[in-house]
Amino acid sequence: MRRDDSDDPFDEFFREIERMMDEMMGAEGDVHIDRDTGGGGADLHVDVHETDEEIRVVADVPGVDKDAIDLKCDGTVLTINAESPEREYHERLTLPTRVDEHSAAATYNNGILEVTFDSEEDSADIEL
Repeated sequence: MRRDDSDDPFDEFFREIERMMDEMMGAEGDVHIDRDTGGGGADLHVDVHETDEEIRVVADVPGVDKDAIDLKCDGTVLTINAESPEREYHERLTLPTRVDEHSAAATYNNGILEVTFDSEEDSADIEL
């Protein structure tokens, strides 16, 4: 029996882990990965790390040239588009907190994309 290359045997496993992590962390640590399945895009493996000062997103983007990666952020959603002759990646990642998109810094080395943002204050102090 030949396995269909479009079927990832670990998809359901990772979805269940994400669901359990969301349950465990509650609304404070909720991270959503919206997978854009149109256009035959492949799934990225993405990790999000949060501290009080910054948000760091690490994604495996193998086989793609640095110049073929397009990143956009509106402060709450990071969009990653990348393509090579063999595959395309399209991800919309809702960040756990609002970030200062102008503070973004990105590196790409050996197929690993890392993007960091400064966390933005939730509210401003108002002087009376």
